[in-house]
Amino acid sequence: MTPSAAPVALDPLLAGMRETLDARALGPPGAYRRFPAPDAAGEAPDPYGCADAVNLLYTLGALDAAATDRAGWIATLQGLQDPETGLFREGTHHPIHTTAHCIAALELLDAKPRHPLAALAPLRDPGAVAPFLEGLAWRTDPWSASHQGAGLYAALVLAGEVDAAWQARYFDWLDRESDPATGMWRAGAIDPSPTGAHSLFPYLAGTFHYLFNLESARHPLRHPAALVDTCLTVYHDAVYPLARFVSFAEVDWVYCLNRALKQSGHREAEGRAALRAFAARFVAFLHGVDRARDDGWNDLHRLFGAACALAELQSALPDELTSATPLRLVLDRRPFI
Repeated sequence: MTPSAAPVALDPLLAGMRETLDARALGPPGAYRRFPAPDAAGEAPDPYGCADAVNLLYTLGALDAAATDRAGWIATLQGLQDPETGLFREGTHHPIHTTAHCIAALELLDAKPRHPLAALAPLRDPGAVAPFLEGLAWRTDPWSASHQGAGLYAALVLAGEVDAAWQARYFDWLDRESDPATGMWRAGAIDPSPTGAHSLFPYLAGTFHYLFNLESARHPLRHPAALVDTCLTVYHDAVYPLARFVSFAEVDWVYCLNRALKQSGHREAEGRAALRAFAARFVAFLHGVDRARDDGWNDLHRLFGAACALAELQSALPDELTSATPLRLVLDRRPFI
């Protein structure tokens, strides 16, 4: 794919995503399962199945048509919340991630959770923000830790449970802890030495989760040019197997590079060339996926990650990636995936 190449139509891929999504529907409005085979609980809907059905339909521009019984869709998703703790739970992710993800899906339906987020109530104190963030595993597990650090913001803000003072404390801490050398979080904790350059990627994936909170709040990066440099190092040195599995890793890299380029203009031509080359490789990879057997394609959560990457690539390369209905990145409406 080059600037002079004919546009690439994404519609066949998007139709395949919709087919997979429809196969997970359980019948009642908004009831979906994440995986193709029911677990021991039988045909019950699960948090990521329901939330990512909403997310995928929104991304594909089909949510309004599909959710004709909008009240039913809302009730199904709200019904997965624990009324005592206010949390949503699922075994593959930390409860803060699951909670933020479900609340963010409800926002696409113009709704909020049914119950207060009681388990997170102690963290609504602005003075609790810094201790919470400082206690995360920034050095040893930055990717997973970011699910909590970013999810806390998204869950409390989208539920309407914190004010501007709380948000100011959150972004003040992130500004102080932004690493000037890499543009990532957290300064002093980025240590790629144990396994070489490969270990840069978990820090970039963690940074992605905080960046979409900043973007949602229109809060600028402290060091966007440095983040461009980091993203190009990750790409040119092939430090992570991008476009080899259906996952969220691709949108992590694409979003960080595209948004940092927009804020800095640093290495603009090189950055756009990297996005263009990656788009060609990623689209070709997705066309080659065995949709009947691939574990990533058949996981609605990971499939949503791939759809997000296509949406951000289409935004970055609008004349080169086309679809009958333009893709809509959920992060341009609200934070968290």
